Amino acid sequence: MPKPLPVSVCIISGPEARRIGRALESVAGWAAEIILVLNQDVADGTDEIAAQRGARVFREPWKGFVGQKNSAAQKASQPWLLNLDADEVVTPELAAEIASTVASPSTPHAAYDFPRCTLYCGRWIRHGDWYPDHVLRLWRSGSAQWAGEEPHARLVVNGTIGRLRSDLHHFTNDNIAAHIRKIIPYSDDFVRARSGKVRSAGFAGLAFRPLWRFFRAYFLRLGFLDGWQGYYIAWVSAFSVVTKYARLLEPPATDPNHANLESQKTR
Repeated sequence: MPKPLPVSVCIISGPEARRIGRALESVAGWAAEIILVLNQDVADGTDEIAAQRGARVFREPWKGFVGQKNSAAQKASQPWLLNLDADEVVTPELAAEIASTVASPSTPHAAYDFPRCTLYCGRWIRHGDWYPDHVLRLWRSGSAQWAGEEPHARLVVNGTIGRLRSDLHHFTNDNIAAHIRKIIPYSDDFVRARSGKVRSAGFAGLAFRPLWRFFRAYFLRLGFLDGWQGYYIAWVSAFSVVTKYARLLEPPATDPNHANLESQKTR
């Protein structure tokens, strides 16, 4: 059996028993270490599946994407770290590129990104806003940390960044309903991050950003080449944008009991 690569695969996860096995199998054969930071309240057997595939499992309270990813990285013992989500798979081609990169003593960069290709409603999406979707996931130990605005964690690198060519496969939403359900929690984070900002910025976003998002994805980035899935992705992306900016303009919710009392006073 070949010697494992000096790579710690770092995964954070909620209840992903249905999907995480495929992700783990794509790295278990060649990575020296797999670390899984699991949400404390998960009870669907994700931990057992991970342990069976050689992962070190840590249960922790949810600290947000940034905090959770940094926690996983801090537990890594190998010279290189690879971040992987539970719904992603490292293809053999990408694994081979990673192997040649980390094995070379003259590897010039502190971190590497690579394209991510998403399967959506039975079709691999290769245009629009979703591809090539370069993700920065491979870095030397001690050269980077996670930062950013929830829920969009980003890797901040101290050094240069290189690029690998092979795809990471992304098995995201199983269906359209699952896709739509994500819009509200993502817009919650958006609104919280921008609370107190000028409301006119919300109106400008509401008026122009959704139309631009659709035009860019469907026409400029050739989303029309991805069939009806590309058309729908462009529209739902625009809808996600208009929802976020509309919620910036939405008045605060009032206490219904207080509203009823005020109504009675005016009768």
